Amino acid sequence: MYAFAYERPAALADAVAKIAAGGQALAGGQTLIASLKQRLAQPSSLVDLGGISELSGIKKEGNTLVIGAMTRHEFVADSAEVKSSIPGLAALAGNIGDRQVRAMGTMGGSVANNDPAACYPSAVLALGATVQTNKRKIAADDFFQGMYTTALEEGELITAIHFPLAKKSAYAKFRQPASRFALVGVFVAQTEQGVRVAITGAGNGVFRHAGLEAALSKSFTPEAVEGVTIDASELNGDLHASAAYRAQLIKVQTQRAVQQANA
Repeated sequence: MYAFAYERPAALADAVAKIAAGGQALAGGQTLIASLKQRLAQPSSLVDLGGISELSGIKKEGNTLVIGAMTRHEFVADSAEVKSSIPGLAALAGNIGDRQVRAMGTMGGSVANNDPAACYPSAVLALGATVQTNKRKIAADDFFQGMYTTALEEGELITAIHFPLAKKSAYAKFRQPASRFALVGVFVAQTEQGVRVAITGAGNGVFRHAGLEAALSKSFTPEAVEGVTIDASELNGDLHASAAYRAQLIKVQTQRAVQQANA
């Protein structure tokens, strides 16, 4: 790597000021540190958000579960509150990467990075969550805008994510063996407004599937997925899996997620 200043503010306002002055926010560092090593990112200073206590924690507010942006994957996975309120989210967090990644990675860092094969974006989108920043609230349907692209503005930081409680939820992931990212991951949620289905790993970014949602809104069963057509024309095809194979995986993982949600 190369020389850079390291800052660890204890207050959100101080962190925002340092980032506005040109610093690079550091959350869990699971993507950023690798980018620094490869010199794909070369900030003059790093602003570590780990010392800001208000950005961590899990609490229930009415029919919403609020998770701080700096809450690490392992805490989401082990939280009794998450397990009882949104079990699909707890299970998702417990299967991200490996133990070392779960001990360091954060929810806010993953969502802000918006890797097209990351797990958390599928939960945020499927559950119809709201992303809280230091400036505003952004609905999940407006937040994710394609590969590594979000609605966040320059210097804007995620502070928490508000998850509405779902009647049922589950996540099923077919792992890429080396990276443990999702070759295809599907999060299903049965909500007050109907069923939402979000898919990661298969396209240019996380996306919902109207056909699956319509079928599962009529019958929330694995069998309902059989008659749904998955168009492979806009899906990824690479050395790990063709677009057609990913299309088939979407159906299989959706059926598995529904089966888990109904268990």
